[in-house]
Amino acid sequence: MKQPQTIDIRVPAFPESVTEGTLVRWNKKPGETIKRNEPLVDIETDKVVFEVPAPVTGTLQSIVVDEDSVVKSGQLIGTLQEAEVTRTEKAATPVSETTAGHAQQNSLIVTPAARKLIDEKHLDAEKITATGPGNRLLKEDVLNFLKTAPAAAEAPVATPQAPVLPASPGDDMAPSARPERRVPMTRLRARIAERLVEAQRTAAILSTFNEINMQPVMTLRKKHGQAFQDKYGIKLGFMSFFVKAVIEGLKEFPEINASIDGNDVVYHGYFDIGIAVSSPRGLVVPILRDADMLNMADIEVQIAGFGQKATDGTLTMEDIQGGTFTLTNGGVFGSMLSTPILNPPQSGILGMHKIQDRPVAEDGSIVIRPMMYVALSYDHRLIDGRDAVRFLVAVKETLEDPARLLLQI
Repeated sequence: MKQPQTIDIRVPAFPESVTEGTLVRWNKKPGETIKRNEPLVDIETDKVVFEVPAPVTGTLQSIVVDEDSVVKSGQLIGTLQEAEVTRTEKAATPVSETTAGHAQQNSLIVTPAARKLIDEKHLDAEKITATGPGNRLLKEDVLNFLKTAPAAAEAPVATPQAPVLPASPGDDMAPSARPERRVPMTRLRARIAERLVEAQRTAAILSTFNEINMQPVMTLRKKHGQAFQDKYGIKLGFMSFFVKAVIEGLKEFPEINASIDGNDVVYHGYFDIGIAVSSPRGLVVPILRDADMLNMADIEVQIAGFGQKATDGTLTMEDIQGGTFTLTNGGVFGSMLSTPILNPPQSGILGMHKIQDRPVAEDGSIVIRPMMYVALSYDHRLIDGRDAVRFLVAVKETLEDPARLLLQI
């Protein structure tokens, strides 16, 4: 029989750009058992919330660092008492696929985004059907549960009464209560604030604007969209067209794909395109790596995957590290025009906006076309205004004549 050991639980190594995180939640209490690879603790960095799995099957022995504490890479946060494993049990480990699948099915894994919503709505996770891989309970599962069983979903919770101030002599009635709620800023929100201020302080940010007639792209999507979806299993969206058009522009104007490092200019010979997506915790920017090597179906699949992972809170450090240029689409929220802020150390970011029918002049006639305003914010220390304008014109011309993407002209 193998003697049980005490296993240290430590914070995983952070990437170089991350110095510390916040221990958000212990998923087990001391004395509770946990299976190997089952999420034991959630740690929030300025980029993502990630799960620290149990290294072995056993019992949580002690918690060294409490929730909401700041932790550093490699720091001891708790101990785990390894379960006793006999040789017979070890030999019997390779069970049949049916048994293994049944065991995995019984082990419910709740993603951070789903757990947050469950806590807010006071739900019982065991009553919600999990549809994620590996029996993961996703935020989408919780939302579907709330839609199908809204009456039984929430447990009754006492509503705190706001304090009522006593009436002053002569007043007809007491002044109305004006409650306030103070909560600590999340690490992600704090980091976003820090980086935005840093970008404004260190870069000479300037923006240039243009508008794009989206009719050619919309016609192409209408004509081939169904065949595209039948072949690749994903809808043909606008973002893949923009990614491809941006890459062609970056090839022509490499300084927009470059960054400043001290007194040096670093020209990137690759195209890692950041795609800003909304998550319950704020805006995150996962990266399409070597986007020039991806076809449009690959781009759409990866973007859809990033959106789902952002919603579920399962983005990894690798998903969001790096990037040479960023695309952000405020149009999905109804934005008509805005000036996006750079994501340091990148030198350029393209803001997309809402598509709206507007009258435009074509060949001396007034016609109605689906138009989109676009904005390029750039670091004027590195990029001249002329090149920024020409880059945006190149993106516009490519999207207004999508055949240029095929011909690469």
